[in-house]
Amino acid sequence: MRTRWRWVPAGAAVLVVLAGCTANEPSSTEADTGVAAGRAAAPQQALPQQGVAQPGVPQQGLTTKGPVPPAVGAVGTTDRKLARSARLDLSTPKLDDVVSRARVIATGAGGYTGQESTLESSATLSLAVPAEKLDGVLDQLAGLGKVTKRELSSQDVTAQVVDVDARLATQRASVDRIRALLAKATSISEIASVESELTTREAALESLEQQQKALAGSVAMATVALSVTAEAVTGPGQTSDDLPGFLAGLAGGWNAFLTFGGGFLTALGAIAPFAVVLGIPAGAVWWWVRKRRRSRPVGDSAVPAGPVGPAG
Repeated sequence: MRTRWRWVPAGAAVLVVLAGCTANEPSSTEADTGVAAGRAAAPQQALPQQGVAQPGVPQQGLTTKGPVPPAVGAVGTTDRKLARSARLDLSTPKLDDVVSRARVIATGAGGYTGQESTLESSATLSLAVPAEKLDGVLDQLAGLGKVTKRELSSQDVTAQVVDVDARLATQRASVDRIRALLAKATSISEIASVESELTTREAALESLEQQQKALAGSVAMATVALSVTAEAVTGPGQTSDDLPGFLAGLAGGWNAFLTFGGGFLTALGAIAPFAVVLGIPAGAVWWWVRKRRRSRPVGDSAVPAGPVGPAG
């Protein structure tokens, strides 16, 4: 019996300890109620939606559906800025006519004629036409004569256009800030200093605007360097290269004859002044000598006397 009662105090101590632990732990109902109350008391914050950019929230890890928009300043293949130019060399027997028709073709396409130089046997023209009509204009110009050279080139100026546009926007914002400072300036020294800085930045702004206009013009208008050379004409509207073999030889011989005749007449014309100056005195002397010989009296011709024979 004594041994049995010894375990009674030990069991009571264990029950006391277990009861204290149970009292310290909240029940599941109380825990759930506390969490719900905490959520209700805390200010509700909008969670960022997946794939939607939120201000002030880093965007790494966001996933989007559909194509991703390009970054600012990115240029696609369809937005390329090209400055096109061409060179065309023609030969024709009608130089003046081709030059006049080239001007008409350029103006008819919405362009204009730039620098022009015309000589006796050749002419050069600088034409500017809309870039989208360059190919058609070249085909029309090629039909004016015999094409000896045709070149077409394109220069990508996309990077230059983007760079100038960005610098222009920055410079405009800088000028606006200086103008705002000028409006707030109170002393003469402040006004003078701000005006000086404003003048410098406005000059830089105008320079960038001119660069932008030049780039836009080179993209919108294409240039054509046209060179026309006159051919030698051997017949009405026909050159020696267009004739068959026999006629070509005949035309070549005729041209050689005309060349020789022209050279002979040139030499004769060069000798004529000397012939006139020296020929007239020489002719007068010759005429005087001949006349003198004709006017000389003719003497009796001496007949030699023969031997007198005996009479009878």
